[in-house]
Amino acid sequence: MSFCLPFAFPAFAKRTHLPAAEAFEIDGAKGLLLGTAVSMIVGGGLLVIGRRHRGGPLYQKEAMAIVGLSWVLATVLGALPYYLSGTEIAPDRPITFIEAMFESQSGFSTTGATVITDLETPASVPHCILFWRSWTHFLGGLGIVVLFVAILGQGSAGKAMMRAEMPGPTKEGSMPRMQHTALVFAAIYIALNAILTVIYAIEGMSVFDALCHAFGTMATGGFSTYNRSLGRFESATIEYTTIVFMVLAGTNFTLLYLSIFDGPRRLLRDIEFRTFVGIIASVSLAIVFFGMRAGDVGFGTYSESVRNGLFQVVSIITTTGYGTADFDQWNNFGRGILLLLMFVGGCAGSTGGGMKVIRHVLFYKILRLEIERAHRPRVVRPIRVGGTPVDDPHLAHGIVVYFSMILAIFVFSWLFLITFEPRGTWGAVSAAELAETEAESIENGEPPLSKSKVASLMNEGTLDEKLLDSASAVAATLNNIGPGLGVVGATQNYAGFSQQAKFLFVWLMMLGRVEVFSVLVLIFPSFWRRI
Repeated sequence: MSFCLPFAFPAFAKRTHLPAAEAFEIDGAKGLLLGTAVSMIVGGGLLVIGRRHRGGPLYQKEAMAIVGLSWVLATVLGALPYYLSGTEIAPDRPITFIEAMFESQSGFSTTGATVITDLETPASVPHCILFWRSWTHFLGGLGIVVLFVAILGQGSAGKAMMRAEMPGPTKEGSMPRMQHTALVFAAIYIALNAILTVIYAIEGMSVFDALCHAFGTMATGGFSTYNRSLGRFESATIEYTTIVFMVLAGTNFTLLYLSIFDGPRRLLRDIEFRTFVGIIASVSLAIVFFGMRAGDVGFGTYSESVRNGLFQVVSIITTTGYGTADFDQWNNFGRGILLLLMFVGGCAGSTGGGMKVIRHVLFYKILRLEIERAHRPRVVRPIRVGGTPVDDPHLAHGIVVYFSMILAIFVFSWLFLITFEPRGTWGAVSAAELAETEAESIENGEPPLSKSKVASLMNEGTLDEKLLDSASAVAATLNNIGPGLGVVGATQNYAGFSQQAKFLFVWLMMLGRVEVFSVLVLIFPSFWRRI
């Protein structure tokens, strides 16, 4: 938080397309300083409590508790700068603490969903808070716990902590020391952030905007400093640069490290990377074809179609969520295929969220093997990844359980939204508003509202839209995408949802970013009992 304080000074917060701030941002600095103070008090208190206990080595259970609780604590403490600075999600509409937690978790989990409607008014969102918003992406890119392993080292528990924090099965052999592995990941991550910042600056961004968008790209988060996201720059060069670095951020960092020594052939030999690139290429071609056929906005010429289609496909599959076009106005095929891509995600060991490409590869192989066993029950055939047999006997069970868990979380969260979210989120008139409207009509001597008019007002925008929009909102937060369809589309945000829905989204974003079991175990009393 203290690292963001210099950006309260106008000299450090120059924008590319907006005038510089006129004076030092007192409210933003106050929020950061108070947040720093509270964080230090909490940290100091936990340190004092911890010194009273001398436990043994950390095992899997303790590692999962550390991961889950650290993300919960980071979410709460990360919300303080927004709340204490008086950040507004709309003019004269101060942010609530649940909304501040939403913004905090969206940053740390690299989701990029937001409740702030105007990012371009310093009176509503100070520059230093805007930088804190992007800085949480940087911190969450490889995971707070991975930073703990890299900086502090946790001995034999380091491996368990990294497995609990970084979702997705690992294909490459781990390096001997987990601390060394984490440091290598951090070094690649920081280097790519620095390179992209310089490139953005060369391409015309101010230093402030270059830093914020580099954090959003390499963390696959998608927080921007403009209401129109990267579309505000209207630069094909910036967009294609972002595409390249989004693909790098969505690639297994172990694979990137090994390709430094073995060359790019190492990437092409990896089945997950080939599948990842193949999905991007095939889906982009399909979206371009159907977009030009339907005459959608942004598909006027071939070059424009390729640029918009490729950018949005890469943005969604890597879970970055940047927007350069309003894909919610595309044809149904384009919207539908992007909704499905939300359940794919990047590669395991990347900064991308989602279910991970390798899980889909393994799930396909497991299904194919089970279909073969249905008509050849005595067949004994191991699951192979890249030609190498997988010797983990519990792999198939784990993959099926994970898919089932994600499906169950999605279904129950979707049912919660369509049941309890008020109609006003979709612009429909509530019963109280309808009674008030009818009373005013009678007072003015007008005839009572007809039954058809009542039905129209109360159901306007709440039938098919509510079902699809709620599904896309759950998918976008659970898979760390950010934008969805309808009321959470590329040009919209999550401000219109109720407080209970926003609290649900906070947990969904955390479940999507951390290995799902590391969060779910926290709610089971048996997890906390001594054995």
